Amino acid sequence: MTDLYQSQRAMRQMRRQAMQRGVVAILDVGSSKIACLVLRFDGTGRLSEDGSIGALAGQSGFRVIGAATTRSRGVQFGEITAMQETERAIRTAVQAAQKMAEVRVDHVIACFSGANPRSYGLDAALDLAGQVVSENEVAQVLAACEVPEYGAGREVLHAQPVNFALDNRSGLADPRGQMGQTLAVDMHMLTVDAIAVQNLVRCIQRCDLELAGIASSAYVSGFSALVEDEQELGAACIDMGGGSTSISIFMKKHMIYADAVRLGGDHITSDISMGLGVPLSNAERIKTFCGGVHATGADDRDMIDIGGDTGDWEHDRRTVSRAELIGIMRPRVEEILEEVRARLDAAGFEYLSSQQIVLTGGSSQIMGLDGLASRILGQQVRLGRPLRVHGLPQSATGPGFASAVGLCLFAAHPQDEWWDFDMPASRHPAGTLGRAVRWFRDNW
Repeated sequence: MTDLYQSQRAMRQMRRQAMQRGVVAILDVGSSKIACLVLRFDGTGRLSEDGSIGALAGQSGFRVIGAATTRSRGVQFGEITAMQETERAIRTAVQAAQKMAEVRVDHVIACFSGANPRSYGLDAALDLAGQVVSENEVAQVLAACEVPEYGAGREVLHAQPVNFALDNRSGLADPRGQMGQTLAVDMHMLTVDAIAVQNLVRCIQRCDLELAGIASSAYVSGFSALVEDEQELGAACIDMGGGSTSISIFMKKHMIYADAVRLGGDHITSDISMGLGVPLSNAERIKTFCGGVHATGADDRDMIDIGGDTGDWEHDRRTVSRAELIGIMRPRVEEILEEVRARLDAAGFEYLSSQQIVLTGGSSQIMGLDGLASRILGQQVRLGRPLRVHGLPQSATGPGFASAVGLCLFAAHPQDEWWDFDMPASRHPAGTLGRAVRWFRDNW
């Protein structure tokens, strides 16, 4: 058994213990905000012990009893750059959520963006000789997947079976209990920069919290922003955050591709700040309340008071037309969307039968963004809000909370990963996932 295999299983076990105790915290560590939700489990939710592979996340079984957000510090492009500042921000968010929930939380499940995610499609086949498929055969076929060389300093974050086939019958969600001659599997593996995950693990431990799970925000955003049909038939979720834009493609209710663009809403704010010569806080307010990407004739006459507190009366009384503001914002938004299109093209998104695109994340709320996105991406585009979950405060129902809400669903109903199966020790040949990852060794 490998370090990763054991430590990921240990986190799954810790998650079960936390759910038995009744409470767990959700932590979305972003570049612009850190969100913490405290979940209480009522025992009615269907957990992963029911034996199904890839069960769709449901909304039953838990409710949000505490919620808090704080301005993120020490995080850039979704990655921690200043450990102490991030630790203070996490402590602030967790303590405020605990106070609202009136309960102490020891276990957290975290998600993060950035870290240069890279997707791989793996497959393997196993000769059954006509016997019934059991958990042991599923474990063996997963262990037989040959893992490519993905480079030093890269680690596996997710490794999920997305499709099983028995003989000529493909598209099976769970082959157990069925008979056949050959069992085949398609698996999606997501790798990230090891140092980004190690820093997050260490930061959470410094906050005196136990890590009971970790996920890519690209993955969990798709969980909450895509409706069931979109997850089944094929859709892309574009989560436009502050420091980075995450991309995930779902098919058959599983993520089959993920990527990230190191550009987000903070870069638009920075452009406004430099273009208008105002502080970042003013630029953020102007972007939020007056920004857009589609100019009309009326925008030349619509003047915006850009304000200031320099003490120079002339400087602080300046105004700018909305058309000028759009002229600053639109090039950066187009750059982000062009990057997203390049990643979708590289993934072969145009070959999917359904090509719905869902925009979510805090930066997706820029006025006119969906229209511009449909022109640049060339597909059907809609704005996505996270699914409703019980007890979620109104302030946490916007697109900026897609990853936090998705992480709630991931916590309550995780899809099966490679390490959820008992791997026979003999099935760890060189080049398989058995030897692929060692980053937990220094942290656990």
